[in-house]
Amino acid sequence: MDVICRRKGDRTIKKWYRVQKLKAIFVLALAIVFTNAVVSYSNTVKLIHNQEWVTSSYEVITQVEKIQSTLKDTETAQRNYLITVDADDLKTYLAADQQTNRNIQILRKLTANNHQKQQWISLLEPKITSRLDILQQEIYLRQNQGFEAVKKRILSDKDNQSSKEIQQLIHDSLEVEQNLLHQGMQQSQANSQKAVVTFFIAAIVDLVLVALLYDLLWHYIRQLQQTELALRQSENRLRAMIDAEPECIKLIAKDGTLLEINAEGLAMMEVESADVLIGKPIDAVIVPEYRAAFANLHKSICQGNKGTLEFEIVGFKGTRRYMESHAVPLRNESDGTFIHLALMRDITQQKHAEQKIREQGLLLDVSTEGIIVRNIHNQILFWNQGAERLYGWKAEEVVGNNVLQLLYKDISPQLEDAYLKVINTGEWRGELHQLTKEGRVIIVESRWILIRDDNGQTKSILSVNTEITQQKQLEAQLLRSQRLESIGTLAGGIVHDLNNILSPILMSVQILQKKLPDSESQQILQTLENNVKRGANLLKQVLSFARGIEGKRTIVQIQPLMAEMEQIIAQTFPKSIICQVDIPKNLWDVRGDTTQIHQVLINLVVNARDAMPNGGILRIAAENLVIGEHSAQINIDAKVGSYIAIVVTDTGMGMSLEVQQRIFEPFFTTKEVGKGTGLGLSTALGIVKNHGGFVNVYSQVGRGTQFTVYLPASTFRNTHLMSQELESVTGNG
Repeated sequence: MDVICRRKGDRTIKKWYRVQKLKAIFVLALAIVFTNAVVSYSNTVKLIHNQEWVTSSYEVITQVEKIQSTLKDTETAQRNYLITVDADDLKTYLAADQQTNRNIQILRKLTANNHQKQQWISLLEPKITSRLDILQQEIYLRQNQGFEAVKKRILSDKDNQSSKEIQQLIHDSLEVEQNLLHQGMQQSQANSQKAVVTFFIAAIVDLVLVALLYDLLWHYIRQLQQTELALRQSENRLRAMIDAEPECIKLIAKDGTLLEINAEGLAMMEVESADVLIGKPIDAVIVPEYRAAFANLHKSICQGNKGTLEFEIVGFKGTRRYMESHAVPLRNESDGTFIHLALMRDITQQKHAEQKIREQGLLLDVSTEGIIVRNIHNQILFWNQGAERLYGWKAEEVVGNNVLQLLYKDISPQLEDAYLKVINTGEWRGELHQLTKEGRVIIVESRWILIRDDNGQTKSILSVNTEITQQKQLEAQLLRSQRLESIGTLAGGIVHDLNNILSPILMSVQILQKKLPDSESQQILQTLENNVKRGANLLKQVLSFARGIEGKRTIVQIQPLMAEMEQIIAQTFPKSIICQVDIPKNLWDVRGDTTQIHQVLINLVVNARDAMPNGGILRIAAENLVIGEHSAQINIDAKVGSYIAIVVTDTGMGMSLEVQQRIFEPFFTTKEVGKGTGLGLSTALGIVKNHGGFVNVYSQVGRGTQFTVYLPASTFRNTHLMSQELESVTGNG
């Protein structure tokens, strides 16, 4: 089907190119014809213009010659009258005089658009007028004074000079005008020759163009004939291929009646001939509850849209089938509307399989474990409700995503080994660290099973995950407690031995101080005594950690201790550290050693100070807290009851997970040599445990650390306070 469509598309493209080629040649022909017309018109205009110019020049020459001739006739008639005094000669003179004026006016009109000639006429006309005035004066002189007086006037230089100037002007004008006339005639002849040549060239081009168009049209007609033949053959082949298509193909009219259907469609409808269906409403075989949806799809397709629909049909023999229809609009070339082309396939088996999968999915969702199915490209295919509860993501949020990018920070060697083992052996079991939607790291016990298709090819991997984060945390706490207990036992024995070593040294130093009174010896012995006492204090801290030295237990109020901590911080800590203290007034009391609790707080705030070398915020808070069964199960050292939670938070450099796991070990420190013994937190932990409490730590690198110390509240004092509060409330009531 795709091949047929591509071939049809190729034929359409070729036809389009041929049409465009013919259009281009037609436009070219029009352009050439238009160009020829423009050139011919231009040449004709030039010829007419030259002809008018030559005619105008000829008329000017003729008129100038007439002026010259008339002026000559005027002078001749005037001379004859002067000699003969004949009245006829006088009439001839007067007529010639009037004709001269008329000729000058005619010449002025002929040269009205020529400024240069107008100037020449303006120069000539006064001279002629002057000459005519002279002739008139001579006639007047002849009539009044006689011939001799006129003769004398005629022989004067003034009379001859005026006539010569007029003749010279006329002669020069005629010579110039004759030259222009000659040039115009030559230009007109050249334009005529050019027009003739252009005409013949245009005629040849037009003939060639007509021949080319004829040839192209002849080839195009032949191609149309061949295309029509090929189209008929292609339609026959297309019909055969459509009938061989294993899916139902329908062509539906805008009114919902069937126009065409292939052989597979007839088989699905359970009829033998298309005549039974052609022209009938297509929705007759559709199950009633799907007819409205199909009508909406058909309406959308006839508006030029694409669409897909799943529905159920009933064949003419009663067989029910689920159909999936992929519909596209097909333009009707006759009126520009759209008809409905549908490609339908039978999805009955697929529907039954999906129903089984849904039933199996319901069984999987009942499981409390996280069940995940992914393909060999690690894309999530299935995510049950147990996985939703475990990780926090809904199934629609993760299906199609990469499981490695979703649940893991990075690809660990353990993860790579697990993938290789499940591919090679088909199964893997182990523990993995994964991420939840909130970014929390959890530990899961995971079992991977490889799933193969019918051909034995790797298809997907099924993972069943059970969270064991709390279990692993309790195991870690138990192991740490056992390790610290072992270290404490060992440290206790070492402290006794070291005390036995330091005691004689201290006694010897005190004796030497009495026997060596000089200042230099005293200074040396004082330094030695200070170092011995410092070592003894260090051993005292170790012993306090190891054996939990018991002090005097009393009712301790936390508020005064916190106020003292705030004062120490304000007086001794750098000003770049801002201290914030938040202690409620109704805070419970604890039963314990005030000095030891003070030591715990001092260790925590000093560590917070050292974690903020560039300054920051140190926050100390406390609150009353009741720990229930669930919280007691999470922390191995916690018990059900009332506690006071003291929280020390800094905004310092924070600690990595590896460092957090070792901070309570004796002699472990991250500080520089000489700036820390590594006993502060281990001693603090020992004191808190001796008081029946426990410590929690939360830290992020670069974001700070939070220590929370939980101390059991004093039962007697708290019960007494609660009774007083209850009595006051009852009395008020």
